[in-house]
Amino acid sequence: MTADSQGGSDPVAERLRRWRLVLGGEQDGTGVGLQPQDVTVDRTLEAVYGGGGAGAGLGGSAPRVVRWLGDIRTYFPASVVRVMQRDAIDRLGLSTLLLEPEMLEAVEADVHLVGTLLSLNKAMPERVRATARVVVGKVVRELEARLTQHTRATLAGALDRSARISRPRHRDIDWNRTIRANLKNYLPEYGTVVPERLVGHGRAARAVRKEVVLCIDQSASMAPSVVYASVFGAVLASMRSLDTRLVVFDTSVVDLTDRLADPVDVLFGTQLGGGTDIDRALAHCQSRITRPADTVVVLISDLYEGGIRDGMLKRVAAMKASGVQFVALLALSDEGAPAYDHEHAAALAALGVPAFACTPDLFPEVMAAALEKRPLPVPSG
Repeated sequence: MTADSQGGSDPVAERLRRWRLVLGGEQDGTGVGLQPQDVTVDRTLEAVYGGGGAGAGLGGSAPRVVRWLGDIRTYFPASVVRVMQRDAIDRLGLSTLLLEPEMLEAVEADVHLVGTLLSLNKAMPERVRATARVVVGKVVRELEARLTQHTRATLAGALDRSARISRPRHRDIDWNRTIRANLKNYLPEYGTVVPERLVGHGRAARAVRKEVVLCIDQSASMAPSVVYASVFGAVLASMRSLDTRLVVFDTSVVDLTDRLADPVDVLFGTQLGGGTDIDRALAHCQSRITRPADTVVVLISDLYEGGIRDGMLKRVAAMKASGVQFVALLALSDEGAPAYDHEHAAALAALGVPAFACTPDLFPEVMAAALEKRPLPVPSG
């Protein structure tokens, strides 16, 4: 039974009960007494939101935190549990307790928890790492199940359209598009269309036709974006018509392309936190481009450049001039745009590269537009 399911049939009494749980404390002004189950719910809320700090709440004790995690999962739905866990970690400084296997087994896993675990990656003892991989793997599998089918279908359509050629062999002619392209040549006396221009399908499946480079800022604020980008990188890498490269950076650059078969391996190859050198990362990506006209580079960053600002912009301009389709995403997550460098975003926009936050559900459409060299579906507002 959840915290919302009690209170009787009196709507006034139910509203007072809810206010009592929200306000907490005995001198809340509602005059409402709590039933035994509500007392337990009140204590679970007080542990995080009571304002007494870490010592007054969960006390930094792993057994107490595990019991608290069990309580909130009993009384609240999973979506609320994830929010309360995140608040407990942020408000009470419980990150280090995630290095305890019993804690990891008790938490409700989500993208934000994965980000927290990755930030602790280098401090994680071996006895915890196996449990952490299980937790991260569970979230990754859920994301793959949600995102893979739509991504493949959307990009396959884009690749098919971009593969159409104007001088096809007879068996490769796309007759529907050919007829539409030649309707002006319809001869009514013969009841036929004269096909002056043939439209056909290329043989996209026989060879790699497009290259995609995902260049991901791994500063701490970008944690959810790193998680989603790793999953999308694995999906793109599984498509035969794409040659996908994945690069993460802070002040150094790490190419994780050889791990793309397993996004969990990619995630454990990252190191969240540290500085940012976008220019250096783009230099690495630029040096790996062999066919600029057939390449899409996706920079995922809040654009706080710790390297050479003018160098970063000149490098973007040079890639665009060579024919590269360049995409700048301030975030790849459900939360919207984080804090970002507005000056750098405006400078990119002046180069014809709009910088915007992108949800995971929109990302396939953004990639399809880039592959087809048409305007990106930039969200309004």
